[in-house]
Amino acid sequence: MLDALLAEARVRWGLDPAAGVQVIAIEHLIATPVDPARPVLLVPLAVLAPLGPSGVAAAEQPADAAAVAPLPGRHGPRGLDPLVLLRRLYPGDHPIGRFGMTDGTTVGALDASILGAALYLAPVAPERAPASPWALPWLSNRLREPDGCPWDREQTHASLRGHLLEEAYEVYDALEAGASPALAGELGDLLLQVILHAQLAAEAGVFDLADVQEAIGSKIVRRHPHVFGDAEARTAADVSRQWERIKAAERAEAAGVGDSEDGAPAREAREPGSALDGISSSLPALAASQEMQERAANLGYDWPTIDGIIDKVREELAELLAAETPAERYEELGDLLMVLVNVARRHGIQAEAALRAANDKFRRRFGEVERLAAAQGTALRDLDFAALDALWDAAKASERDARAVAAAGSRAAGGSEEIQ
Repeated sequence: MLDALLAEARVRWGLDPAAGVQVIAIEHLIATPVDPARPVLLVPLAVLAPLGPSGVAAAEQPADAAAVAPLPGRHGPRGLDPLVLLRRLYPGDHPIGRFGMTDGTTVGALDASILGAALYLAPVAPERAPASPWALPWLSNRLREPDGCPWDREQTHASLRGHLLEEAYEVYDALEAGASPALAGELGDLLLQVILHAQLAAEAGVFDLADVQEAIGSKIVRRHPHVFGDAEARTAADVSRQWERIKAAERAEAAGVGDSEDGAPAREAREPGSALDGISSSLPALAASQEMQERAANLGYDWPTIDGIIDKVREELAELLAAETPAERYEELGDLLMVLVNVARRHGIQAEAALRAANDKFRRRFGEVERLAAAQGTALRDLDFAALDALWDAAKASERDARAVAAAGSRAAGGSEEIQ
């Protein structure tokens, strides 16, 4: 039966099986990787496998999409509907051939009844199927070609560094609202940076996107032996300690002496790496400090209780106040900030995020102070500190009132909101 379908597709739609064709069971479509840039035969499972793996006739097996787990990465709220999946992967006007019938249809006109018969989807240009996992690498390559985009052709790893940081911070900001369409867009912008760097490296003959995927995939498997091996880790703390042990072993291996095939040293030995290696110098200082202290704590270098850290805060504050020169104050302030980051770490707070939230609150309240002053016909520079402080208190009161109104509305709607 399948041979007959391939023969018909060759005659009617010019299919060349030698160039590659994807044959996918319609019932398993949501669980199958699909590349719209390659021809696809959608065939009922009964045609592909008269008997299932358990020996039960395919016609007697559950065929609804809900019985098949969707492919990870496509398992969101729209992941269980094969019709929706096809409309996400293909343009609505893309033609679909119907085997044994002279008339065809389009992706946009598909309905569930049509999915009960064998169908042929011709390949689509990658730029018209942006949801395909390989569309973005293709687009990146296309932009770098001689007749592509002048801006993209001029980019280097160095010139893209600033864009990478900018996109990462925009993702960071979008995370404040949780899962949202805006976050999807920002993650796409960040993913493009990864694709672009892989494209540049591929052109230089160093590595390509497959190497990037292999590197991170292998690292995930290697560092999760409690999932992919026989190790045990019952708590998140167990995982963190195991993670640091594995990374320490990796650093030791990288610093060791390898042997060539004839037994001679393959490379010179290097000093063993530090547990703090790999923390980027480009990280914001608060985030870098917290990561360093977290790694040290995972190796046992930590205060036994939070009380010791609080005492250290008092000590560092006293040293700052006692400092006599600008250089001393500079150093002592850094020490104080580092201990405060440790307080945040012990309370499970991301210091960088906490300071960003405080900045946002200050920006919001200061804007209200400016509005109140303008309503009084007064310039801020003409007010003394007492008057400015009174406006600040008014701004805080206004914010509390707004939260109280929002909380009351939430309770009326059946929810609840804590007023802080």
